[in-house]
Amino acid sequence: MQLSGKQGAPQPGARGQASDVERPRIAGTRSGPPVEAPLRVLHLDAGREWRGGQRQVFLLASAMRADGHEPLVVGPPDAPLVQRLRARGLAASSVAMRGDWDLAAAHRLRALIRTWRPDVVHAHDARAHAIALAALVGRPDVPLVVTRRVPFTPKSVRLKYGRRVARFIAISRAVRDVMVAGGVDPARIDVVHSGVPTPVIDRPRDWRTECRWPLDAVLCGVVGAMTAEKGVAMLAALAERLPPVTRARVRLLLLGGASIGPCTIGGVEAFRAGFVDEVHAAMAGLDVLWHPSSAEGLGTAVIDAMALGVPPVAFAVGGLRELIEDGTSGFLVPPGDVASFAARAARLADDAELRERLACAGRARARAFDVSHMVSGTVRVYRAVLGTRGTAHA
Repeated sequence: MQLSGKQGAPQPGARGQASDVERPRIAGTRSGPPVEAPLRVLHLDAGREWRGGQRQVFLLASAMRADGHEPLVVGPPDAPLVQRLRARGLAASSVAMRGDWDLAAAHRLRALIRTWRPDVVHAHDARAHAIALAALVGRPDVPLVVTRRVPFTPKSVRLKYGRRVARFIAISRAVRDVMVAGGVDPARIDVVHSGVPTPVIDRPRDWRTECRWPLDAVLCGVVGAMTAEKGVAMLAALAERLPPVTRARVRLLLLGGASIGPCTIGGVEAFRAGFVDEVHAAMAGLDVLWHPSSAEGLGTAVIDAMALGVPPVAFAVGGLRELIEDGTSGFLVPPGDVASFAARAARLADDAELRERLACAGRARARAFDVSHMVSGTVRVYRAVLGTRGTAHA
């Protein structure tokens, strides 16, 4: 188990300058209202890759630290999340997590909890959820918060979703509804939408020049991990359904997955760029976002695209229905309806004025999903949990 970051390694019983005293809500002064004490939160994420969930943990921990709180993120050794946090100078610890009920990992986490003494433990995925439960056996003084990011019916509800979890955070109403359908008490679930910072770029990436595509080509992009649920296997069918004239003008760009380079997908010239470092600049070079995902908790790649003025076409699944206003900030089509998806994609490719109108509305819509809302909503959940159990413990 390793820990690094500007906050330094935790010492037994250490609580910073407030190690030996209660840290209640600080009394107000004549100049203002009461000030709430900073929180000490241990975040647990078992992801070994850099995906949307890990990005949310990174953004949450970074914002919490900037706001004066003390976050510590625990993840697998060599996980991109841990590496990025350490590069940023934020406290991160590595614990190998080999399965949902990895008792060795739970033992190491339990020791870290005993040493670091967090106010709250926050598990961010299914494996972290199980390991946190095991680590907290016999520790009712430490509340556990669990985030659920996927729109799938939860398993082991009686075991994992019992009263030991103080609160659940669902990243969308769609995720909450699936949890409730699976037997989780809705009164124990808070909806806190995922959020992203407003992208700041110097200039959009010039894919037409890089790929030697015509200046009048319409660039349609797919962004993400390129896994099965993201609809990658459907791309050829979507491209084939485009009208011939539109298909001749469209170029397809894949940001994520394997870096293969030039290829053809469904008769459309394409370029598989793989994962890119400056993803916002890369996305800003698109004209349209194709998002054929069959299951989506919310879709932060779609929020990014909208914030950058790239209108999306997506299936109306999961949290995407809460994000995209059909016909206003993008297009939603019935799940799995390839013909309707291709028709909307063609309409956007053929109509520059429509793209601009949806882009303007999309930028405004994306601001409702700013990272600041995610952070404040999550901290409110922590405060509520601690409020029902008394003040933050020493």
